[in-house]
Amino acid sequence: MATTGSIETSRLLIEPFAERDLTERYVSWLNDPQVVQFSDQRFQTHTLASCRAYWESFRSSPHYFWAIRLHDEGDRMIGTMTAYVDEHHQVADVGILIGEKRVWGRGYASEAWITVCDYLLRHAGLRKVTAGTIEPNKGMIRVMEKAGMVDDGRSVRQCVWNDREMDVVHRALFKEAWLRQHPRSPFEK
Repeated sequence: MATTGSIETSRLLIEPFAERDLTERYVSWLNDPQVVQFSDQRFQTHTLASCRAYWESFRSSPHYFWAIRLHDEGDRMIGTMTAYVDEHHQVADVGILIGEKRVWGRGYASEAWITVCDYLLRHAGLRKVTAGTIEPNKGMIRVMEKAGMVDDGRSVRQCVWNDREMDVVHRALFKEAWLRQHPRSPFEK
């Protein structure tokens, strides 16, 4: 797994996912239909063993897997983020899960998202960050918009969600535009 050390904002600590994060609470997020309603995770039943195997799949890879922690609660984990890196093309595809429903709507997803995208473009040697979600996932689309991601295409009728064919919306950030718009990291403490 690619490592970053800790990335901090005034409200969040984003650090590599670790053994201590493999908890029944984490597994419960992945098995909660409301939490994973827009994710392909909804097609699986998760266990501690399956989560451990997923975490271990990041070893010896260029990919990132982070825990998102809330400073106000003793750095308690509220979600996770991933970045799947294509080293040859210097691109990362980013994903996020805020599993703690009680913190939804407080801007933590956008804050973590922008912070991680900034890290990838400013410090990890990447030239482009991408993301995609199915069209009904308005929350994720808002997060991508808040980050300033631009249209990067659409996969028409790509997924089936609630028995209806849905498009996947793709967005991207580019290093040169990001650094021009953000001479300093947006959430620098």
